[in-house]
Parts: sequence; structure tokens; C-alpha cells
Amino acid sequence: MSADRSSLPALLQLASAALPIGAFSHSLGLEAALEAGVVRDAASAEQWIADYLALAWADGEAPLWRAQYAAWQTLDETILQAINDQLVAMRETAELRMESAQTGRSLALWLQALPQLPTFTETHRAMLGRLHPPAYATVHACASAVLGLSEPDALQAMGWSLAENLTTAAVKLVPLGQIAGQAMLHRLANRLSTWVEAAMARDSSHACNFTPMLGILSAHHETQYTRLFRS
Repeated sequence: MSADRSSLPALLQLASAALPIGAFSHSLGLEAALEAGVVRDAASAEQWIADYLALAWADGEAPLWRAQYAAWQTLDETILQAINDQLVAMRETAELRMESAQTGRSLALWLQALPQLPTFTETHRAMLGRLHPPAYATVHACASAVLGLSEPDALQAMGWSLAENLTTAAVKLVPLGQIAGQAMLHRLANRLSTWVEAAMARDSSHACNFTPMLGILSAHHETQYTRLFRS
């Protein structure tokens, strides 16, 4: 966390579970992992979430987020469009693409509704409007840049949001008690700085989300007989 606390309110708002983007309706493959018996209890649920954060996020999505963050600062629409397309293509199933597009559109609406934000210019708004669909990471990078968040702080917020959402899903699905869920979230949070450091060290050209089990289980979730979550 940076020493400058002036951006702390924006950081907390962007990381808040109350952010109205619909993330709570997605488990990102966790529900299908429970159905398949890959996740069976608290320990295996925590391992699944940790693997998602390390392999799908820190190695794959977060380095591309960093490239988007830089592109939003220079307003380089060519890079923004190309990496947004890459972020969409990296979502291997219909449900994972839907999650990224739905939360991306919702975050864009939230950002556009914020009052007194002179750093969010008409050029930013126009470029955001030309992304079809806007990947969640692309919009998150835009929000972070115009809200004045540093890269490490914004990545901490993004990683926290993922960890909190997936832990909440695990509480409902495994199921876990609230205290057990909070203990799990605390342990995951203690590892978050390591994943952020890994993302900061990886160039966007080396972004990789090699997670075949996630893709297989996500595809199975599309036709799962009963389910609580949309992905």
C-alpha cells in the first residue's frame, strides 16, 4: 500500500463487495468444481481459490490489466482494443466470457455515474463506449487510472475483490460457516501481496492463463442440473 492516503476512499469503494456490478452471482467455476468432487471441503475450496488467483489472475489477467492501465493513461486506443480482445478471448467458455462482459459493463456504468471526476474525460468515455464487449479488467484499469490509484494498490483491490467473492461463494456452496469463511479469506489475503508481485514482474506479452480444469468444469457448469451461480 502506498504512503499517500488521499486515494484510500476510492480504493475502498472500488474493492467493496457493495460495488453494484453483479460479481456475487458468479462463482468462476467453483460451483462446478463442487459438483465434480474436485472441491469437497474447506481446504480444497481454499486451494481452488488460491490456484485461480495465482494461475488465472496473477499469471494471466493481471499483467494484461497493467498494460491496459498504462494505455488508459496515454489514451492509446489501439492497445486498449487489442488487449481487450485478448482478455475476452482468454475466457474459454461462454459463462466465463459472460461474467467478464457483464461485470465490465456494470463497472463502466458505475464509473460513468460518479460525480465530480474531471480525470474521467470525454475521451475516456468515448473510448470506453467503443469496447464491445468491455472486459472487466479493461474497465477496472480505466477506473483505477482515473481515480488516481497506483498499480500495486489497484491490483491489491482487484485481487481482494476476487478473493472475497470466491470465498463468499464457497461459504454458500461447501457450505462453510461465516467464521470459517472469514478465516479462509484472511489466509488468502495474506498471500495476495505475493500474487500482486508476480503480476507486477510478468510482462503482458508473457501473460498466460493455462487452466484447463477451469475451462472443462466451466463448460460442464453450463448444463449443470442445479446451480446457484451464473458461472
